[in-house]
Amino acid sequence: MPEKPIPPGGETEQAEVAAFRRAVGLEALIDVHTHFMPERVLAKVWAYFDAAGPLIGRPWPITYREEEKHRVETLRGFGVRAFTSMLYPHKPGMARWLNDWAADFAARVPECLHTATFFAEPEAVDDVRRALDQGARVFKCHLQVGGYDPNDPLLDGVWGLLADHGTPVVTHCGSGPVPGPFTGPGPIAELLGRHPRLRLIVAHLGMPEYEEFLGLAERHEGVMLDTTMAFTPFAEAAAPFPRAALPRLADLRDRVLLGTDFPNLPYPYIDALRALERTGLGDAWLRAVCHDNAARLFTV
Repeated sequence: MPEKPIPPGGETEQAEVAAFRRAVGLEALIDVHTHFMPERVLAKVWAYFDAAGPLIGRPWPITYREEEKHRVETLRGFGVRAFTSMLYPHKPGMARWLNDWAADFAARVPECLHTATFFAEPEAVDDVRRALDQGARVFKCHLQVGGYDPNDPLLDGVWGLLADHGTPVVTHCGSGPVPGPFTGPGPIAELLGRHPRLRLIVAHLGMPEYEEFLGLAERHEGVMLDTTMAFTPFAEAAAPFPRAALPRLADLRDRVLLGTDFPNLPYPYIDALRALERTGLGDAWLRAVCHDNAARLFTV
């Protein structure tokens, strides 16, 4: 029997998420891939999704299209004790003011893991150093939207600084939903060859190049993966995770982190959790992924 659809948000979905937590033995979740950004920027992002723009490739309804305070309360209602404010520039000159907004958001929302970003531009090192001084704990690097090469010489100092600080970087580097000029495992393998101490979190399990990014995680201790959209029917229709690779994902249990893409989900939040449950990797794996690994990484 197919699972009964759950209306997104509200008490019913909160109860379903709470039931998931109880079933696997967790009091709370930590979600390392959620998006909060200035309202006018988020409105443009939603408009792009609504138009199924070229980086989207198909209809993508926004499930949690609500004002900021309501979105924060929704995550709190789901028992998410820590989450990020993933934001990213698509052109030079954006990163610093996005980081200033994110610093204010983190100050206003105690559950937020203070997030920052950067772009391949001459000011990049100064922007990252400034964000670190403001208290940034995690960075977002979106190679698909930014359209820049992670190996651009303008970013050498950025990667060195982040490696020295041990600050994780959530990186959209897989070629899903559509390839970009610098997506895929090749540029990241080159980057790790030059900066092997980087703490790099590969978003979306590297979709659709899952196995190649699993290989990078197996070879580099600092490489982690987040589960954003993985195993959901929406993602499986376009880029199914190879079931033969599930044992490798199980072996990497301590370096896989829950991510969802909230609020930009084309389905309810509970569906992302149920998709992880359907992998059959067990409650211990789910506890590690949905809470313990991120709690250890961010000491929360």
